[in-house]
Amino acid sequence: MIAVAFAATAAVGGAADSVMRRQADGFLQALPDGLQQTQTFAVEKAIAGDNAALMAVRNSRNTRQTLSENVRVRQLSESLRLYEPSGVDGRLPLLVYFHGGGWTFGSLNSCARFCDAVAAMGGVKVLAVDYRLAPEHPFPCGLHDCCDAVAYARDNAALLGIDASRISAGGDSSGGNLALAVALSDECRGALESLVLFYPVTKAFADGSESWRRYGSGYGLDADLMEAFNRAYLGGTDSENHAVSVGLCSGEQLRRLPRTLLVAAGRDILRDQGCELAEKSGGRIERVEFPDAVHLFITVPGQDEAFRKAVDLTYEFITQKQ
Repeated sequence: MIAVAFAATAAVGGAADSVMRRQADGFLQALPDGLQQTQTFAVEKAIAGDNAALMAVRNSRNTRQTLSENVRVRQLSESLRLYEPSGVDGRLPLLVYFHGGGWTFGSLNSCARFCDAVAAMGGVKVLAVDYRLAPEHPFPCGLHDCCDAVAYARDNAALLGIDASRISAGGDSSGGNLALAVALSDECRGALESLVLFYPVTKAFADGSESWRRYGSGYGLDADLMEAFNRAYLGGTDSENHAVSVGLCSGEQLRRLPRTLLVAAGRDILRDQGCELAEKSGGRIERVEFPDAVHLFITVPGQDEAFRKAVDLTYEFITQKQ
């Protein structure tokens, strides 16, 4: 476990950074040719009413992960999976986790490696949520499912063996977007002790930022695919709706967030969205950047150093006594 002194913005560097660079470069080189274009085509076809290609993408990413022996997994329902450290007594903090996948794919299995790794640290339980996906179920369907999951955890703390005053929410990419929207929703206001976000989407439109232009092709999440994701999730909703584009909230609104950790990938199309969000929050959001990492280090194996440090940061942040 690593000790971290959190600041408004910090970068992880040195030897670890060079390892992240090598691993991220290898990860990008190993990605199949045309993968982003195939996924973009699948999402666009589904928006037009033909979801056969998108179902193939979903099935290809829905593979079971090898999990730790010291973590017990309970399938509470079709959409809720609880990860518990074995042999730990007492009511523990809980992380309610929303997977990424552009709101259009991803599942309980796609975030299993991360949820398992956090629970294996021994002092946190993790509740993974399988929310309804777009474009079949556009905004606000997935958001409602995520709010319901937080409410379930709050109302069933004794059953889950958790401390109801120490519930956190988190997610990667589109899952981070959902976690932010949950925290600002009327339904869950005051229910969360903290947030943990990995390279979250904060604007559901092409933002034109430096990172959007520089990393919009060839870095794990292309601009064309991100725009297809946005269209699928929005349905008929205005892209400037604050429950979708949380980055458009005022600083005053963002200061109502629970304490928040945002971990960014330095070579990521979404990097500047997260940076702007942290700056607007007036210090409410504590941002850490892995300068040489790229998108997907939470859910897709290959960037092991970034993944390990993300798990450590998550555990330390959630278990901090306030």
